[in-house]
Amino acid sequence: MGGKDLRALAERFAQICGPHRVLTDRDRLATYRSDGLLHFQVMPGVAVLPETTAEVAAVVAACHDAGVPWVARGSGTGLSGGAVPVEDGVLIVLSRMRRILDVDTANLRVVVEPGVTNVQVSQAIGPGYYYPPDPSSQIVCSIGGNVAENSGGAHCFKYGFTTNYVMGLELVLPDGEVVTVGGKECDLPGYDLVGAFVGSEGTLGIATKIVLRLIPAPEHRETLVAYFNDMEHAGHAVSDVVASGILPGAIEMMDNLAIRATEEATHAGYPLDAGAALIIEVDGPVSECKATFDEVVEICKRNGCTGVRVAEDEHQRQLIWKARKAAFAAMGRISPNYYVQDSVIPRTGLAEVLNRIEQLSREHRLRVANVFHAGDGNLHPLVLYDHSVEGEAERAEKLAGEIVLACVHAGGSITGEHGVGLDKKAYMADMFAEEDLDCFQKLRCSFDPEQLVNPGKVMPTPRLCGEVPGPYRQHPLERAGVAERF
Repeated sequence: MGGKDLRALAERFAQICGPHRVLTDRDRLATYRSDGLLHFQVMPGVAVLPETTAEVAAVVAACHDAGVPWVARGSGTGLSGGAVPVEDGVLIVLSRMRRILDVDTANLRVVVEPGVTNVQVSQAIGPGYYYPPDPSSQIVCSIGGNVAENSGGAHCFKYGFTTNYVMGLELVLPDGEVVTVGGKECDLPGYDLVGAFVGSEGTLGIATKIVLRLIPAPEHRETLVAYFNDMEHAGHAVSDVVASGILPGAIEMMDNLAIRATEEATHAGYPLDAGAALIIEVDGPVSECKATFDEVVEICKRNGCTGVRVAEDEHQRQLIWKARKAAFAAMGRISPNYYVQDSVIPRTGLAEVLNRIEQLSREHRLRVANVFHAGDGNLHPLVLYDHSVEGEAERAEKLAGEIVLACVHAGGSITGEHGVGLDKKAYMADMFAEEDLDCFQKLRCSFDPEQLVNPGKVMPTPRLCGEVPGPYRQHPLERAGVAERF
């Protein structure tokens, strides 16, 4: 799109939202070049910050009429490149839509706008109620982004992901039409369009109102961190806990490299010589919780733990979790840059995959810190590198990709909660058959036939939406060899 046309579109946005909420200056736009995965950076042509559904709809309709691609962005904490802008396109920033519209604890529902942060939901509902999805970035990450990526968190093993708590959505479709899918009611008849939208990574439209389900808060929690000489013994403890029939609220693991980084950042009291730290939290009725907790402690001891630290009060519990929640940010203490991955493996494959990650680390001469949701096998290996050293960034990206493939080959998935985005779209074909990818694309095209919404994300190759009526005519992208017809 030409600069003149983009300026005209920016003027249209200024009429919709006011000139102070339309950004065209490159210095101000630089803030929005990437999401939390800094490896991918693109300068948007213009950024607009709507505050209401009507403004979002008008902005999207203007993009549709002009044939200009656009990307929606929440807090920008995503880790897959999913909110990276399109060059000479529009970035629709939803961070000003941060109202909590309705807190209905009697019916275990809360209605929010997409810019509300994850932790603000917990603060709004008060004691006695619980919104379980809790990404480590919950202080800053937005509910709109959680919906787009189907975020999980430390407690997803027992309680599930964002998709298990989204009941209804107000959506702005790619042509600017506003529709409502789902609602406060349970199990509405018809197709599960809410389920299709959650986790669609901003490729089907924008959620401007979100109805979330709450649950009663657990009566009691018991939290411990157990230390082991190595990851293998900690992994066996995880398997034994699950095999015993215990369903903890959370099971998290960190290796020595992650322990050292987080302890330097948080001073939470983790021993620097521990080969692995295993955080286990059980919750429920007091009597059941205490009995279960004693069994968990015994399992850790049977698997050779070198020490167990039990939280005696809420302050100590928060201190144990402080280290885990700070793991990603703490990597800056030990490395100038890192590349985080997000893959899932069967728990039984944990030792095999961790050994493979260690082998790949040696081959590529780069350190890897391992932090993960051990209960459901969701790994977050952090590849540490120095961007100022020639070739290290490229080696880090290659190593991260080989870790993804190792997880797939072990019977896992390329992503657990961070999404595909730009980062992992090249590996979609390693997990899905061509027929599966075609089906995904047809669903996407049913919402966005012009492919203006978050283009270039999720799908591994450019694919055309539908056939041109009449006799077959080859599309220019097909002639160029960069797209295929299906």
